[in-house]
Amino acid sequence: MKIFLDTADTELIQKHFATGLVDGVTTNPTLIKKSGRDPEEVYQELIDLGLPDISMEVVGTGEEMVAEGRRLAKKFGQNATIKVPCTRGGLAACRILASESIKVNVTLIFSAAQAILAAKAGAAYVSPFVGRVDDNSFDGVSLVAQITGIFREHVARTQVLAASVRDVSSVSKCFGVGSDIVTMPPTVFEKMYNHILTEKGLDLFQQDWDSVNNSTKE
Repeated sequence: MKIFLDTADTELIQKHFATGLVDGVTTNPTLIKKSGRDPEEVYQELIDLGLPDISMEVVGTGEEMVAEGRRLAKKFGQNATIKVPCTRGGLAACRILASESIKVNVTLIFSAAQAILAAKAGAAYVSPFVGRVDDNSFDGVSLVAQITGIFREHVARTQVLAASVRDVSSVSKCFGVGSDIVTMPPTVFEKMYNHILTEKGLDLFQQDWDSVNNSTKE
């Protein structure tokens, strides 16, 4: 089980990576734009922090994605996972990059058929969009389960990276059906620590501890 953070906020990434519970980061143009920073400055800062796996999204035609993917892989080495869309051009780029031992994350997966094509193209990861599938009246977790089942049956090397996860329940469910990785916003990661019964238990322990201390001082 691996947990990735879906953000380009380096301060939050540093905070949560320091816990030892975070394994990588996924980014996209929207997240980079929100950070207001140069993408490659963000990537380098994350590498300097020790992040071993950073999904770096490329856009354009298939040839443009290949060229940009090669450039990023050369500049950032094994820390770079090139992120391409599940389109004809994206899968063509994936096949070329994967043949050159460059890790590729095929994103915007909305069906098992797309995931199969991505695996055939040599993707290191496929990213089914759980929340966005839910938005369109399909079951996102069921899609993850279908993909993991197919990959398991055929001993595929491609890993399933559940994306567009919006709540803690979806995180647990995705891991429960076999997802290798779940990427999530920092807000969801922070909520994974919390449970009302844990809080009640802590309150009870504190009350008992205070009672013991008070009695020993009398």
